[in-house]
Amino acid sequence: MKVRGAGPGAAAGGARRAGPEPPGGPGADGARLPGLLRRMHLFRSSSYDVRLEGAGGSLPRIQGIRWTPLLDSESSLDYGHSITQASSEKIWRAGKLLFAHLSASRPGLIRDHKHHLRHHRQCCSGKELVDWLLGAGAAVQTRGQAVGVGQVLVDSGVLTHVRQEWHFQDKETQFYRFAELELSPEPGAGPRDPEELLEALGFLAQLGPDALLSMALRKPPAQRTQDELELIFEELLHIKAVAHLSNSVKRELAAVLMFEGHQRAGTVLFSQGDKGTSWYIIWKGSVNVVTHGKGLVATLHEGDDFGQLALVNDAPRAATILLREDNCHFLRVDKQDFNRILKDVEANTVRLKEHGKVVLVLQKDLQGGSGQAASARSSRYLVMAGTPEKILEHLLEFMRLDATLYDPVDTLLGDFLLTYTVFMPTSQLCRALLHHFRAEPLEGSEQDKASYALRKRRKILRLVSQWVLLYGRLLQGDRSTTALLQNLADLASRDPQLGGLCQEQGQERRRPRALENGDGSVSPQPKARSSGMWLGSPEEPILDSTCALRAQDKVPYEIFRADHSCLVAVLPVNAAVRDVLRALAPRLRRDREHVLVRVNSAGERAVLPQDALGVFTALGLNERLFVVSRDELGSLTPHPEQLGPHAGSSDTLDLISSKDLASHLTDYDWNLFKSIHQVEMIHYIVGPHKFREVATANLARVLRRFNELQFWVATELCLCPELGRRAQLLRKFIKLAAHLKEQKNLNSFFAVMFGVSNTAVTRLAKTWERLPHKIRKLHSALERMLDPSWNHRVYRLAVAKLSPPIIPFVPLLLKDMTFIHEGNRTLAENLINFEKMHMMAKTVRVLQRCRGHAHAPLSPLRSRSPHRPEDAKAVRISTCSEQSLSVRNPVSTWAYLQHLRAIDSQKELLRLSRELEP
Repeated sequence: MKVRGAGPGAAAGGARRAGPEPPGGPGADGARLPGLLRRMHLFRSSSYDVRLEGAGGSLPRIQGIRWTPLLDSESSLDYGHSITQASSEKIWRAGKLLFAHLSASRPGLIRDHKHHLRHHRQCCSGKELVDWLLGAGAAVQTRGQAVGVGQVLVDSGVLTHVRQEWHFQDKETQFYRFAELELSPEPGAGPRDPEELLEALGFLAQLGPDALLSMALRKPPAQRTQDELELIFEELLHIKAVAHLSNSVKRELAAVLMFEGHQRAGTVLFSQGDKGTSWYIIWKGSVNVVTHGKGLVATLHEGDDFGQLALVNDAPRAATILLREDNCHFLRVDKQDFNRILKDVEANTVRLKEHGKVVLVLQKDLQGGSGQAASARSSRYLVMAGTPEKILEHLLEFMRLDATLYDPVDTLLGDFLLTYTVFMPTSQLCRALLHHFRAEPLEGSEQDKASYALRKRRKILRLVSQWVLLYGRLLQGDRSTTALLQNLADLASRDPQLGGLCQEQGQERRRPRALENGDGSVSPQPKARSSGMWLGSPEEPILDSTCALRAQDKVPYEIFRADHSCLVAVLPVNAAVRDVLRALAPRLRRDREHVLVRVNSAGERAVLPQDALGVFTALGLNERLFVVSRDELGSLTPHPEQLGPHAGSSDTLDLISSKDLASHLTDYDWNLFKSIHQVEMIHYIVGPHKFREVATANLARVLRRFNELQFWVATELCLCPELGRRAQLLRKFIKLAAHLKEQKNLNSFFAVMFGVSNTAVTRLAKTWERLPHKIRKLHSALERMLDPSWNHRVYRLAVAKLSPPIIPFVPLLLKDMTFIHEGNRTLAENLINFEKMHMMAKTVRVLQRCRGHAHAPLSPLRSRSPHRPEDAKAVRISTCSEQSLSVRNPVSTWAYLQHLRAIDSQKELLRLSRELEP
């Protein structure tokens, strides 16, 4: 089913909805995200499908998830535990292994210690334990990771501090004991397998960040270190209850938040009529909101908050809050700290007014960059809100002449250029820039006025050059942009002090380097006149960019009749439905009215409205377009090829090693990924109703490929009838996922792992039993990356340590963008919420960071020797080994991976699965 989770039905008791409804948007969209987020925490028992949703063929607004719960009888088949389901029993088993290896390898580490005239029997210091963990295996590589492992052991009772302190410290003077009686090995137990130790360390290291965060939150605020405050701040960035707050407020919250936990469902947190003393954020679990006379009025879940209104209004609690489940955790802000933060925010906020109305809101940058001088930090203000004109005016006033899109400290220019289309039409921006360029200062001496005007015009030329550098050829065809560039070129050519600068901007465009716009193209050679100083002509080829699609590019539309015959029309990517019907009209019967219909593999039909744009490139997996008359609608059936293959392609896969398969997939995916323009992510989330002249076809292709890959994996396994070969195929896919992860192709890694975790595959018990123990352990280790708890913290920490190039998990980026968009209003008191624009731009910059290299991640295909033909029979025999099965022509392998066929019906996959193993 598609997830359309609704938020709480009422905001009683000071509890509010998870996020304000987007202005101008339907209420259902505002309520969809909380349900989506809750479903994301059910990964291990679910099948995911990124859906391209959108009414009537419009470009999709939000990523949905098709969620298929495991049957009760199937849910026990779990060959890798999710971190969220990690039991204390598993931690104790890991602790037991750790203790056994420690006792065997360093028997003298656990001994009697004397400190401050006190004797501590049979213990080790925190520093000694950290040193041993660092040398015990590759799973623990830093002292911070080792401290995290120690904290997990303390939290679970495996380790205890000699003075019963609850946080683990990496110090010579802090001593810890193992629970020896419980951890001692059984009599007669043989030597331990070193691989078991590595697996145990890997599991504990995975839990470490959560344990350190919990420990930091349990500390009194005055005792938190700077690193712990930063850890809490990073956590707040992913909590939707505070998504609408500025980063400076989040930092203040990090310093005062307190942890509060309750064990039993039914516990009353506070009652209706009580005095309001704290604001609560649900960190784990859920609560019910109950009022007198109405009973249950709402249920709040992880990331929601309650109790704020009573503090703001200084009123009694308006509802009773009851724990809905056991073991709920909350983040609490007490009233005194809450009011102080509000006062601090107000004290550091400047509001500029014109004609009695606020036009710009600035806030002092209390954090600043690490490399900034203290004086620079204290005088720097960040734009929080304002009118579009005033935000632009502030930008031009304070930007540097060498400002760039990706300045890590001063992000205002990049934030503005990446997001201006959300709140300011391009024509309005062009008019404003031209007005500022022509404007003359009214006060000061003639020399001062001339100097000020020159400096401002140089800034405008710099802004325009960075704007064109970012958007590139997307600006071609826009009349207002072309007119602006023509006017600026003419005006600058009359001023000898600006003419040279124009030439510099043109040379910057001519440098043969990949554009920041992410389409993988090299800057064209512009003509040295007028607007060509910035833009090349439409006739010039875009070098090395066979993949990127623009709104005006023409592509073949394949459209089927009711009898399944195919019509082809070459039309622009963003063609409207009426244009498609007009192009097909000569080949249709003139005496009937025809409509364009989108049909999926299940036979579900959607008649597309006449003004819907880009309907062909927005099609999902196994969806097709049909042109039919009204009376043919009822009898319309899917095309046979939409139902997917009837036989698997294991014969073909036998000829390709998992490493070669991963390399070809990574090369193909890199071409798709680098074609995504950064602003496509913003256009995709904000919606086509606002951007009718832009395309998000490149992003849609990446999402469709993600679905195609995960269902291809499940399809191949469900269409492999022989048990032995099916087990070998499953083994190949698990190794494929490992190679994809190694090559930093995380998007396809997630897709393959989701395919392996599909319900139709996880229920194949006999197939999983055939897997070697080593492959099962590999699968379990890979699954840790998929853990969705704490907003995919495991994945985010792993990506932060990688250097580019990287192909990230794109659906999660879109989830982050949706989270920001639907959790924050674009307009507040008739001002643009620029803090929201900053958060959106920061997420979009992930694309630029991941593409910080011209070539695909770890592409061994470029340096490998040509394939040598070998005997096919010999290759078939060697299927069990992964030694170079690279006899298949790389061209044919590439063609195979470009046209993967998959069954996307979960019902059909389950039917096939039950036929294989009833």
